[in-house]
Amino acid sequence: MKILFLSLMLFALSFGGDATIEVVKKVDSLPSVAVEDSSISYDDTFRLKFFKSLVADLNVISLFNVDRHYRTTHFNDTSVVAENKGMNYVLRYKLFEDDSGVLNIETKLISDDKNVLIKNYKIKSKKVYMFLSHAIAYDINEFMGAPSVAWMKRKVIFSRVVSPRKSEIVIADYTLSYQHAIVKGGFNVFPKWANKQQSEFYYTSLDGTKPTLKHIDIRSGMGRTLLSSDGMIICSDVSDDNSKLLLTMAPSGQPDIYMYDVNSQRYKRVTTFSGIDVNAQFMNDNTIVFVSNRLGYPNIFSKNISTDEVEQMVYYGKSNSACSARGEYVVYKARETSSAFSSNTFNLHLISTKTDFIRRLTATGVNEFPRFSKDGDAILFIKNYKQQSALGIIRLNHNKNYLFPLKFGRIQSMDW
Repeated sequence: MKILFLSLMLFALSFGGDATIEVVKKVDSLPSVAVEDSSISYDDTFRLKFFKSLVADLNVISLFNVDRHYRTTHFNDTSVVAENKGMNYVLRYKLFEDDSGVLNIETKLISDDKNVLIKNYKIKSKKVYMFLSHAIAYDINEFMGAPSVAWMKRKVIFSRVVSPRKSEIVIADYTLSYQHAIVKGGFNVFPKWANKQQSEFYYTSLDGTKPTLKHIDIRSGMGRTLLSSDGMIICSDVSDDNSKLLLTMAPSGQPDIYMYDVNSQRYKRVTTFSGIDVNAQFMNDNTIVFVSNRLGYPNIFSKNISTDEVEQMVYYGKSNSACSARGEYVVYKARETSSAFSSNTFNLHLISTKTDFIRRLTATGVNEFPRFSKDGDAILFIKNYKQQSALGIIRLNHNKNYLFPLKFGRIQSMDW
């Protein structure tokens, strides 16, 4: 059964307009923004680290041509520094530590020598400075009237493989600047947030005689076991109201999709195919999408939970797996090459249930485990390329991708 689980793990991992149509924006058409540091506390190393984080966040919101030069000035100067005179906007900030050791930030967004946005922030520890950087970029995005980027302030949870059959569950920000290993020891995989507040999560433990689904409450630190199953058990999605889980289990050898009721602690079988059905995602209250080999190769299908009706979703590619759904859109992983002597390329593609368009979102390497943001504006994914593992962000309506490499280990799976 352990061999079955490990092989299937590879299988499972392997907007105004239509988001399947690429939106290409010329860089020159975007307004320019520069950043000025007026900090009065902390050393040069930390100041530069915060500056780089802020520049990265401003790039990711995709509204500006961001100047990367590091410049300093006094916070109350009435004019921007000479090098920034031609900029459409200048973001000036001041880092300082108060008597309680709290990190404070005063910011102002300047345009034509006028303050157009003034906000202050604080956080108890400078170790989590990146979340203030994300909050500043979020507020500027809101000020500019752009679609929400609330996903920037959410935490990412992922399983990091550190050695053979050894992994840890890590909570991080989307840039991986902040990382906290919350579960260590053993082989723990497939973490999944249990609620929108990101205060609880599920994961699969492979340390016992059977794969086991566990639950952790971060606030209390308490953990409990939900289910165990021969072959495999994975929580692939959680309903919007947190009351239902989509599980992949193989109690009789063949993996199928099951629905687990959190309140009653009971589950029912949703698919009954004699082959492989895995990685189910909620599309809406009554419909799921999932990966199945019922055509003789892995592909993406949808199913009404209340009926036996199954519909093929993807007609491009012969090895399609690892999908995510949000509204009318589905993003999935597809193998682009088939080579027995070199690494294959796996790209992400986006489809709409309302059109026939297919949009390829990546170009090189192994791109997998896509996850939509809650608002559907962005997709988070894992990229493995040249022995390095990274988290990637795709801004769908801006046609831009951003990568944030993991310094050590390999990302096995993640949730946003």
